[in-house]
Amino acid sequence: MGLKILTEHINVPGIETLEVYRKHGGYKSVEKALKTMTPDEVVEEVKTSGLRGRGGAGFPTGMKWSFLAKPEGVPRYLVCNADESEPGTFKDRWFMEKNPHALVEGMITSSYALGAHTSYIYIRGELLFILRILEKAIAEAYAAGLLGKNILGSGYDLDLHVAPGGGAYICGEETALLESLEGKRGNPRNKPPFPAVKGLFASPTVVNNVETIASVPWIVNNTGAEYAKVGIGRSTGTKLISASGNINKPGVYEIELGVPVEEFIYSDEYCGGIWKGKQLKAVVPGGSSVPILPANLILKTATGEDRLMSYESLSDGGFVTGSMLGSGAFIVFDEDQCIVRNTWNYARFYHHESCGQCSPCREGTGWMEKVLHRIEYGHGHQQDIDLLVSVAKQIEGNTICPLGDAAAWPVAAAIRHFRDEFEWHIKHPQEATAPGAVYRGQLATIEA
Repeated sequence: MGLKILTEHINVPGIETLEVYRKHGGYKSVEKALKTMTPDEVVEEVKTSGLRGRGGAGFPTGMKWSFLAKPEGVPRYLVCNADESEPGTFKDRWFMEKNPHALVEGMITSSYALGAHTSYIYIRGELLFILRILEKAIAEAYAAGLLGKNILGSGYDLDLHVAPGGGAYICGEETALLESLEGKRGNPRNKPPFPAVKGLFASPTVVNNVETIASVPWIVNNTGAEYAKVGIGRSTGTKLISASGNINKPGVYEIELGVPVEEFIYSDEYCGGIWKGKQLKAVVPGGSSVPILPANLILKTATGEDRLMSYESLSDGGFVTGSMLGSGAFIVFDEDQCIVRNTWNYARFYHHESCGQCSPCREGTGWMEKVLHRIEYGHGHQQDIDLLVSVAKQIEGNTICPLGDAAAWPVAAAIRHFRDEFEWHIKHPQEATAPGAVYRGQLATIEA
């Protein structure tokens, strides 16, 4: 069993209450930071830790914090991105439900480091029951003097609010989130200016993911140097993984970064192998927006090395033979799953969630959905495959925010690695559309 930084006490009865949380060391980082450290010292510890953003981008957190502008007389804000709308991702919802005070503690310590006196947790509109849990934890923190004026007699003030969104995937993008938080339509902003200079209410702002912020207390309590010893290379610390699909033990797992992918899939400590003993076909390792990889490339890199659960190893080979760790949404497909249907399903999602601000995304996502639907339902043409590749290329890199890339990458990767399955759907439409049809290499079988 690896080190558990975030989930050590996750199953302790009553851990969601302030009393039990404090009995297990809760809010020690607030006391240490506010009473014995300067804000800059906290930032330096986070830099030293090598902690990277856990929402998907993987940008170094301490470096992001150091970019925050500090003009005189202008407020600064910390905003927690708890929108978590990436298909396949459910770690943050699970964590907030189980241990809300861990996030509240992280918000206080991080806000102090950034010089923020008003901070926000922006949560998905569908997760109102989690909002109630967070509001209760925040109320307990206020009552205990951990929020509000003169926290623990330190002279530091902080107000913390929870704000629900409207359920839009686009609001997971930080500038669209800020627009929504300001009461506007959640459209991404042009950058520059970046949020660190002109963010919420045109003031310097840092936006971080739930898991990222919840990791800060451990770093403050144990030092950044100790955190950096966990993991592998530049992938330091632990990571929450949302494991789903055709596995025996779906759920949220905290792993030390660097665990072999094969061990994660097949060991009893984690996913417990493929459901019903079937063969592994493919994996989407970081949420629906990252490239899918076939079994041979998810278990080994193109050079034959073991593929590891780390930022560097999963991206080894670029998008030709690699993928991304992303948000840690690990979706497993067994031999009976249809890649064409799955790709069409993803395309439907991104078409629906496009804000429509950029023409390549607004139009291109719709075209990809229509063409994939045509192929899946037996009306495809051979040229449709190259058409999909062309549309994906014209979307990628040509939009204000990464939603366009998120829509294009899964389509391009599915065709790159499973082109023969797309061709089979087109050449044999009656077989492909038959109930229970399963494509396996050059052979197709009908499952009872």
